[in-house]
Amino acid sequence: MAHSHALLGANDTSTELTIRRIGVADLKDALRLGLADFNAMPTHAIFLCLIYPVVGLLLARLAFGYAVLPLLYPLVTGFALIGPVAALGLYELSRRRENGEPTSISHAFDVLHSSSFGGIVALGLLLLAIFGIWIAIANALYIANFGYGSPESIGAFVRDVLTTNAGWNLILAGNFIGFLFAVVVLAISAVSFPLLLDRDVGAAVALLTSVRAVRRNPGPMALWGLIVAALLLIGSLPLFIGLTVVMPVLGHATWHLYRKVIVSDGTPRPVQHVAEKGAK
Repeated sequence: MAHSHALLGANDTSTELTIRRIGVADLKDALRLGLADFNAMPTHAIFLCLIYPVVGLLLARLAFGYAVLPLLYPLVTGFALIGPVAALGLYELSRRRENGEPTSISHAFDVLHSSSFGGIVALGLLLLAIFGIWIAIANALYIANFGYGSPESIGAFVRDVLTTNAGWNLILAGNFIGFLFAVVVLAISAVSFPLLLDRDVGAAVALLTSVRAVRRNPGPMALWGLIVAALLLIGSLPLFIGLTVVMPVLGHATWHLYRKVIVSDGTPRPVQHVAEKGAK
């Protein structure tokens, strides 16, 4: 029963969910609302996202110190694949602010008590598996082009990648495959995690609803993916410090994008947490 609830939720509510067509104006408005949430809750958002520059710097240190430099780019870019999981607290804060509820730091962790927590874990594990597959493929591509030897230095690695046929093969193949991974993750996570926080629908229903949302809005969702990728790149450039602003804004904006895409009975219903059920 627990496994069934994690996949399907309390009941089959997929037929109640209607997907709205959106446009570029909706994307702009979602970003505006996300920025407004960040301005209203900057301490909370930065607290939640300090992990991003810390992890980024640790990844860089790992690469420079332990001869896994060829995996630094796949690790940094692939980290975005699990971003929707890391942004769960931001979705919860936006949900609470939207409903006029308290938005202290502790409330960001209310996702741990969500009635949909099993579904959230299931989808999170799926994204982690995709991330792992991406790293394995990136490593295999490097070996196929350069063999098992480690780069002699950072300069030699950069020179080999940018000035040799093998390097350009690696760049083209790696970015193409990475793009396919990004499309898959966008399709299954565009609105699935906010939906799970908002409603007890289960992982399967949330995933399929997200895919339907992307299929109904291919142009706007593709543009949204490009916006996310561009902002993550900008935020990563100054030693990942910019992610302390970019990630919370994108996280809050994703919640508002979900609100624009998914319509149920016309009135958004706040999530009922396990702790709240027990109190009744």
